[in-house]
Amino acid sequence: MKEKVTIMVGDITKLDVDAIVNAANNSLLGGGGVDGAIHRAAGPKLVAECATLRGCRTGDAKITKGYDLVARHVIHTVGPVWHGGSKGEPGLLRNAYRNCFKVAHENNVKSIAFPAISAGVYGYPMKDACRIAMEEAGTALGEYPDLEMIVFVCFSESAHAIYQETFSAIFG
Repeated sequence: MKEKVTIMVGDITKLDVDAIVNAANNSLLGGGGVDGAIHRAAGPKLVAECATLRGCRTGDAKITKGYDLVARHVIHTVGPVWHGGSKGEPGLLRNAYRNCFKVAHENNVKSIAFPAISAGVYGYPMKDACRIAMEEAGTALGEYPDLEMIVFVCFSESAHAIYQETFSAIFG
């Protein structure tokens, strides 16, 4: 199972996978960080399709085409903004990952790449967000045996180190 998980530092918009995950805002119409980068790389047809989806609730996920990306699809999810952990943030972040894996399965996605959902401008503590990401990846690999590859794309070497450490603790 652990051989299906890859952790790297890089640009998620350049990956040749079935789907990349967009850490989106509720409007799905673009924003900063990875959301803005994905929208810029995918081109204007992405925002046009997103406009037809009527947004996305925190913890949910929706799929679009990849347009000018190498990836065939973009799975948009909205992670929680961190408010100290007492406003349901862990459950909402788990739901974001679970719903991404569910949407991937429903759309025959065999390879999927994730950014660190909620761990950027939304302020979720990286170690906690990473633990949830890894736990949900392990669950998804057990639940969806047709899933061939999960890539976690980190934005820095320090994030990469946290992901590697957490991966070792969870997957052994």
